[in-house]
Amino acid sequence: MPVTKKLALSDILPLTCSRSGTCCHGKTVWLNPWELACLAEAKGLTRRAFRDQYCDLGGIQLRFDGAPGWKQQPACSQYAPDLGCSVHSGRPLACRLYPLGRQRQGGELYYLYQGSEFPCLEGCPEVLDLPRLSVAAYLEAQDAKRFEVAQDEYLEVMQRLADSAFAFLLESGLAGSGDRQTLRLWREMGRARPERLQDRLGPEWIDLLMIPAVADGLQDPAAFSRRHHELLLLKAQGSFGTADNDADLRKASEVMMGLALHLGRGLGADPAELAEHWIKTAKEHGALD
Repeated sequence: MPVTKKLALSDILPLTCSRSGTCCHGKTVWLNPWELACLAEAKGLTRRAFRDQYCDLGGIQLRFDGAPGWKQQPACSQYAPDLGCSVHSGRPLACRLYPLGRQRQGGELYYLYQGSEFPCLEGCPEVLDLPRLSVAAYLEAQDAKRFEVAQDEYLEVMQRLADSAFAFLLESGLAGSGDRQTLRLWREMGRARPERLQDRLGPEWIDLLMIPAVADGLQDPAAFSRRHHELLLLKAQGSFGTADNDADLRKASEVMMGLALHLGRGLGADPAELAEHWIKTAKEHGALD
């Protein structure tokens, strides 16, 4: 296990970007729906067009299929050689924070990096000769605040989707009927490869999850995410509002949990761990596994 270094906002580090582009090669960049919308706007494309051309797994992952660069690793699809990021104004939180990570544990927020040596030094040793910044100053320089708000808001959306799955299982009488299949479906989806879960949910739900018809809100990610959640609930009500038998209720719970898990992956969470956490909670409230 790599060493994890937790940071204080006042810590001074070689955080000034050298703009050499090494961090734009060979990475995995997950996206939430608001970030996808920001990228599309910066690119001058519709959200669907950007998603279809430059993302994988229904939109939760930015594609890295550019020309090989540092260590012969493929470049981000948005990287322009000798120019840098072509969507710099809309770049996602992962890019704004790099090489830092961000983690919430309960009510605590941490910034961190992994390894005994600062991550940038191998690819960009020249940062040692550039001015150093505190973590707080770096976050401000990267205009990270709105993107952090979006990340936290979508963590709430993820939990609310899972809550809907709980409601279809626990409040409908399905769990009380002796159902043992629903929690098995949750576990199966948590362990599934992301493309399998994407296919399982189907294009209509994936489109609503990742490219919702929210007309504005890029300046206010909290409003964007709230409207998005409302659209997801309206769709669930239209699809499952009249469910009155075990099979339909189980399907409703499956879909809502699948959406929570797929979104969770796009937020950097481990779907298998999420599924087991929610299964444990459901069992504590009477569901059977």
